[in-house]
Amino acid sequence: MAKQDKQPQHAPDTGHEWDGIRELTNPPPRWWMISFHASWIFCVVYFILYPSIPLVNEATKGVLGWTQIGELNEAVAENDKIRAPFLKQVAQMNGQQLLADDGMRNFAESSAKAIYGDNCAGCHGAGGEGAPGLFPVLADDDWLFGGDIDTITESIADGRMGQMPAHAEMLSPDEIGQLADMVLAASEGKATPEQFAQFNDIGCSGCHGEDAAGGVINDLGNGAANLTDRIWRFSNSREEIIRTISYGVNQEDVPNTRVAIMPAFGEKLSPEDIKMLAVKVHQFGGGK
Repeated sequence: MAKQDKQPQHAPDTGHEWDGIRELTNPPPRWWMISFHASWIFCVVYFILYPSIPLVNEATKGVLGWTQIGELNEAVAENDKIRAPFLKQVAQMNGQQLLADDGMRNFAESSAKAIYGDNCAGCHGAGGEGAPGLFPVLADDDWLFGGDIDTITESIADGRMGQMPAHAEMLSPDEIGQLADMVLAASEGKATPEQFAQFNDIGCSGCHGEDAAGGVINDLGNGAANLTDRIWRFSNSREEIIRTISYGVNQEDVPNTRVAIMPAFGEKLSPEDIKMLAVKVHQFGGGK
């Protein structure tokens, strides 16, 4: 049987043929042409209405005068208008009142999310988990300066600076090593009476207490870290404990001293922002 030629013989072609296939000059489908013309018409209209064509120093502005910055500013203004009544209430309430009011507490927490991310998360982590050896955890219940809402507010506004004297020139390396062993043993509840006696004789009990349980640091500087729990501000390795004992914390002109300084945000953030931030920190789980 002769092979049937399915090529339309009447259609004009370009004269190109490959492997028995002729390249025809049939026009595109109507739907394709409609879409093509609609697309370039849309582009022309868009270029007229909106900024689009780059020039030497700037782009064409468009007859509508629309800009991304303008749209952002409108959105921010609308958001500020919605938040204004709540911020007014925040200004009239103290931290305890914010915590007691479910609606205002939720507003404070959600509003402080961006404030915390911009100012605190870089050190303390997105969830208050801190950074071992560098920045304290905010999500536990261990507070050197107090974990009530008013104290947290004060800490954020005024900042904090830890203090511990360096003992490298007061004690021999053997005494410092024995003291480090006592601290490790105390954290596990295994310190002996002899170790506590040395601890007290050296004078550590003046800050940490005779039982090494420490206490909240008050305005007079009394109080210190609890050495009997398993929460460590810097590290629980013997070498790092020896470093802390030897060179102290925030000691001027002492090499290798620990740095434990929190900056004050009282001049950077508004009073309302600080109160809302204190609520968020308190609600991480460790507030008292």
